[in-house]
Amino acid sequence: MSPLLTFQDLSLGYDGHAAVHHLDGIVEAGSLTAIVGPNGSGKSTLLKGIVGMLKPLGGRIDRADALGNSIAYLPQLTEIDRSFPASVFDLVALGLWNRHFMLGRISPAEREEIDRALTAIGLAGFQGRGIDTLSGGQLQRALFARVLLQDARLILLDEPFNAIDTRTVEDLFGIVHRWHGEKRAILVVLHDLDLVRAHFPNTLLLARRPIAWGETPKALTAENMLEARRQRQGWDEDAPWCERIAA
Repeated sequence: MSPLLTFQDLSLGYDGHAAVHHLDGIVEAGSLTAIVGPNGSGKSTLLKGIVGMLKPLGGRIDRADALGNSIAYLPQLTEIDRSFPASVFDLVALGLWNRHFMLGRISPAEREEIDRALTAIGLAGFQGRGIDTLSGGQLQRALFARVLLQDARLILLDEPFNAIDTRTVEDLFGIVHRWHGEKRAILVVLHDLDLVRAHFPNTLLLARRPIAWGETPKALTAENMLEARRQRQGWDEDAPWCERIAA
């Protein structure tokens, strides 16, 4: 497999304070990777850096030419404004942005694509429902349908299984495994380590700095988890810019 992303001494954060420190590594085409770590360890920050919402404080992110803008990003449900007056159809249709860029007429063929995506995700007949009427699980399904339409080579999911019912989790994992079978690269932020061990071949363990990145059983050792907790206990939000930690 070939690398789609390469991180070189990458640091990301806010107002000059790094939330991700000195990350090196690659994301390969066809990989399925969980990103885990304590609260505030930089997991969501890393995804935002990949999609360009944050500029690096140091280091760089290199994208393969073949990747281009073929990236789909699903934020946490808490970041979605459910009061916005939009229908499920409108929400899912945003997955066509890379074809239309600005608002434009959706063709009959594209309407059929939207219908197929909603059917695949278990929301057939929901096109006209307002997003403010959906349960958490239904909204997450609609967001997955939007990602389906994007047809991206790299998929970033931030806590996609948080606070939703077990049946929805199982159905959405079916979609994740389908993407993996299609050789897309997938990065998923998670807290549930049982789900990580059951479904993810690779794991990045962050505690602001990378603790481990590799095969899941080797990354999630008791020693590594203890080190992540130690790093968390040592955090200081007002600390000055850090020095690189020797490997």
